Amino acid sequence: MERPHPRDLPPDPDRAPPPGQPAELFPRERAEIAPGAVHVPDWLDPERQLALLTACRAWARPPAGLRTVRLPGGAAMTARQVCLGLHWYPYGYARTAVDGDGEPVKPMPGWLAELGREAVAAAGAGAVVAPPEPGDPAAYDIALINFYDADARMGMHRDAEERSPAPVVSLSLGDSCVFRFGNTVSRARPYRDVELRSGDLFVFGGPARRAFHSVPKVLPGTAPPALGLTGRLNITLRVSGLG
Repeated sequence: MERPHPRDLPPDPDRAPPPGQPAELFPRERAEIAPGAVHVPDWLDPERQLALLTACRAWARPPAGLRTVRLPGGAAMTARQVCLGLHWYPYGYARTAVDGDGEPVKPMPGWLAELGREAVAAAGAGAVVAPPEPGDPAAYDIALINFYDADARMGMHRDAEERSPAPVVSLSLGDSCVFRFGNTVSRARPYRDVELRSGDLFVFGGPARRAFHSVPKVLPGTAPPALGLTGRLNITLRVSGLG
């Protein structure tokens, strides 16, 4: 029997709203935030969220595990990061954790690359660029996993080190956050704030592929209790096009 897609299922009665927040009258719906940028709420069901969290915990362990990223000026990013496939550092990619323990980066799992392809297909026409097919050399080959505690932030930036125009896939686990999605010209307005919750999918490609974006705020205590995660995990999947 074909498994229904998470967005086709009724709201989970066991997934209570955060403390002090009333239940929503209407379910959240898929929305195009900007041309080429699509938000799909509750795309990962609780079972897939838990499986992805378990994998993230394994990837975060040494070697080439979770580390604090330092920018060229010496400032430290408040969100900590681990990479798969290729190691991102400001502002490039390497095959070893050059700003960490120097060990080879962990490989990009095939199932995670396939999840990226599935995510772009789920986002629909709004994502503009077609997802790579399985086995395509342009398939998703990089994952950046950022961990945010209650005080962590991410400043306005754009994902510009990749050569591929394929859409960026963003998956959220744990605490909700305010995700600020801007324009492709500057870090200033216009931009739009979106609340991303655990299980949400956000895809941006086409004219939005180089848009500036940030996480100005994490909302502590909003993670689904059954997930067992304090803080927020963001899994960002990219196609490098670097050969």
